[in-house]
Parts: sequence; structure tokens; C-alpha cells
Amino acid sequence: MVQTARGTARDGLPKGFRSAELGWPELHRIPHPPYRLPLLGEVVGASRRTPMQDSLRYARRLGPIFRRRAFGKEFVFVWGASLAADLADETRFAKHVGLGVANLRPVAGDGLFTAYNHEPNWQLAHDVLAPGFSREAMAGYHLMMLDVAGRLTDQWDLAEATGRTVDVPGDMTKLTLETIARTGFGHDFGSFERPRLHPFVTAMVGTLGYAQRLNTVPAPLAPWLLRDASRRNAADIAYLNRTVDDLVRARRAGGGGGGTGDLLDRMLETAHPESGERLSAENVRRQVITFLVAGHETTSGALSFALHYLARHPEVAARARAEVDRVWGDTEAPGYEQVAKLRQVRRVLDESLRLWPTAPGFAREAREDTVLGGTYTMRRGAWALVLTGMLHRDPQVWGPDAERFDPDRFDAKAVRSRAPHTYKPFGTGARACIGRQFALHEATLVLGLLLRRYDLRPDPGYRLRVTERLTLMPEGLRLRLDRRSPSTPAPASRADDAGQARDDGARNAGSASRCPVHRAGD
Repeated sequence: MVQTARGTARDGLPKGFRSAELGWPELHRIPHPPYRLPLLGEVVGASRRTPMQDSLRYARRLGPIFRRRAFGKEFVFVWGASLAADLADETRFAKHVGLGVANLRPVAGDGLFTAYNHEPNWQLAHDVLAPGFSREAMAGYHLMMLDVAGRLTDQWDLAEATGRTVDVPGDMTKLTLETIARTGFGHDFGSFERPRLHPFVTAMVGTLGYAQRLNTVPAPLAPWLLRDASRRNAADIAYLNRTVDDLVRARRAGGGGGGTGDLLDRMLETAHPESGERLSAENVRRQVITFLVAGHETTSGALSFALHYLARHPEVAARARAEVDRVWGDTEAPGYEQVAKLRQVRRVLDESLRLWPTAPGFAREAREDTVLGGTYTMRRGAWALVLTGMLHRDPQVWGPDAERFDPDRFDAKAVRSRAPHTYKPFGTGARACIGRQFALHEATLVLGLLLRRYDLRPDPGYRLRVTERLTLMPEGLRLRLDRRSPSTPAPASRADDAGQARDDGARNAGSASRCPVHRAGD
């Protein structure tokens, strides 16, 4: 089928935003909030700054599937575990690029995260780049991750010595940006040597914020209401493009690759294993931007939430710290294999991502006419947004205390007892996050290093506030540090190693996505 600008794509599905009336024949069966205003929809009491958290509040009142209307657009939200599992069926549903994600296409184009399903470049890039996240590749990144973490602890040591608090979200952003830039592209932004965030981060945050704002104003009025913001967004996009173009130009000038085997080398030098096709220059730029943005924004949020909970739950921090001391011993630089043995630390990270998944939702669209959950009729192309934060709070899965922070929800027995598709911080299916293992290794390593080095003390007056810019991040989170004295760690036991194997097996067999593009665990 011929692709048109506004009509249908080559796979026959309509492009762009589709209001729910076009795809849900029995929309009246789906509840919506009270006080719906003509034209405006449910805007009474809603916040333009926290639309996702507004949706979480509506979800608690309206149940596992509901709808909202804003400025003539109708949205269907799903969070019930059985409905979300149905939407995870890759034979009937696929990724839908909608809401704020489509608004990022001016900067990310058909990159891995923002590509429409019919666009060939996402599959090409996925196949070319997947080996860059293999076990062997990850082991190669480990030393660079340690080096960047050392720059963080140098800064935190200075703060501790002078009695200053640390800006957790700001410092985690510096850490994760430098990590993905160094490991993926051989570039150093010098974030820790700057008094403020690197301009790349400022531009990135600007584009994310603008993409979200586009969803909060009537489309016909956007050119006027967001005129100044649109100019700033254009400047932000231009800066991101220039930065990446300079990075790629420098790599080519250094001999057309550098031979390090990092992600940029793969983009520039590797052909598709079957077709022999290579990524175009434009696609390389879009993939680099995608990895720099997605590769640090979500991980920095995950680390920040985890540090917040560790500071608020000293008994959990003590258990995790004891594990680090036992498993890592007195080695100054833990090896790659030692990171995977931090079961308690990983549980803290998993539980933090359960309560506050930094990518707070993912959209799914029907491949063919179907019935969701045996109840709700959907036409081909109809879509729904899975509210991950509410899926992770479904009391039928997580119990009546689902709002409580409890890392033991992720011990091996608990993971095995849960149904698949109930834990989705990295999305689902063929289009799930390709860098999942990279992010988990980096975050577990960093938490282990920080727990071993510091006691974390919260501000007693701080109450968690969450800022939204498509992703989620704690707002205004600062911690005070106490440097730990060296201690004699206990030796690791065989039981610890066996428990780790059980945990790993449970994670892989439970909610972990199987990638239909290649093989399990890809």
C-alpha cells in the first residue's frame, strides 16, 4: 500500500493521532471522570504539569480501564493486570507511537523509540545494534562505568567533607549521561567539571517538556499558545543535532570508526547480517540522539528514586549494604560478574521501578479487529495507553499494601508466583527497551558503590514530589552523606550464589519480555 502524508501507512494502519471514537465502537461502556465540559473535556482539577499523575488518581477511582477527554481528543487508559497482559500479546497488538512520543519525532525521527512499526529503520537498527548489548559487550562497558562512577564519588566525597548536601537528580543525570556517552560513543561531556548541567541536557529536557506540553493545549491553538516555546524547541533540536553531528564527524575523522566496537562503531561500520544494508547518515544521527536521551534520562530517574527510598528506609539500606560488603569484599573495583550477585540491591532497584517506572506508560494498538479482555471491541489501529505505574500497583497482583515500598516483592519465590506481564518498566514485546540490561547493570553497580561508601541521610522535611517531562524524576531531592569507615566484610557463601541463580531464573521466566525479533532474552 502506498504511504501517504496523513492517510495510511504501508501496513494499512492509519498514521498519527487517532481519537478513541475512531477505534472503540462501544466507547460508552468505558467509564470516564465526572464533570466533563463541552469541547474541553475533563480539565476541572487537572494539571498541565502532572498529566500522568492525574491519570493515576483517576485510575484509582474509575477502575482497570477508563477514558479521558481533553480538547476534543479521547484517550483510553488501561492498567488492570489481565487487560495489560492481553495487550502484551504480540500476535494481536503492536507498539503504538502516540501521545508525547510522536511529538519527539522532529528530533528523533525513526529512531528505535519513535519509529512507526511500518518504518524499516527501527528493525535495521535493532538488528545491527543488538550485539552491542550482548554479555560480551556489557563486560567491555563495565570498566568505563566504574570510571564514571569514580568521578561521581569524587564529587560526593567533597560534598561530604564540607558538610553540603548533594543534588541527587542532577548528579544522577550527570552520571548516566557520561556513562552512555563514554560507553556508546567514546565521548566525554565533562559533566562533573561543569558548575551546571551540560547544555545537551538542558536542550534534551526542553524537547521532552515541549513534547508533553503539546498534548495539553488544543491543536489548532498550539501555534499561538506555544509560539515562544516552539522557537525554543527548534533551537534545542538544532543544538542536539549539531552536537551529534560533531560527535560523528570526529569519529569519522579519526579513521572512520576507531575500532572500539562501541555503539557508534556499529552504526558506522556494521552492515545488516542478512541484507547487507547499512544505516544512513541521517539514521545514525537519530539513533545516537535516541540513545543519548533514552540511555540516560530513564536510568537517572531510576537511580534517584532508589536513593530516595534507601535514605528513607535505613533497614533496607543496611541489608543491601551488608550484601555489598559480603559479595564484593575489600576489592576496590568490583568485577563485572560481581555486580549480578547483588540480589538485595537489585531488589531495591526493581521495587523503585515498580512504584515509579521512569517511563510511566506504553501504548499498544490492535493489529486487527479484536476484543480486549473478551469485553471491549477494538477496530484495527485502535490503541490504548497502559499506565505502568498503576499496573505495578494493581492490588490483585501486588496485594492491598501495593503502595508500600518493599523490595522483598522481588525475591525469587515472589517473582515466580506472579503472572507474566505484571511488571513492565521497560515496555513489552519486540519494541521493548533494547538497553534494558545495560541500564540494570549500570544502576546496580552504582547503587552498590554508593551504599558501600556512604550512609544516606534524608531531609526530614522532604516529601516526594515527582516532576514529569514524559519521563518521571524526583523533584528537589537532596541527601546528606556520611562517609563510612572501612569494615571487614563477611565472605560470600554458596547459598548466596545459589539464591542468585534462582533470582535470575525467576526474573527471566516471569515478566521478562521475550523478543520475537530474534530469541529469548535479546
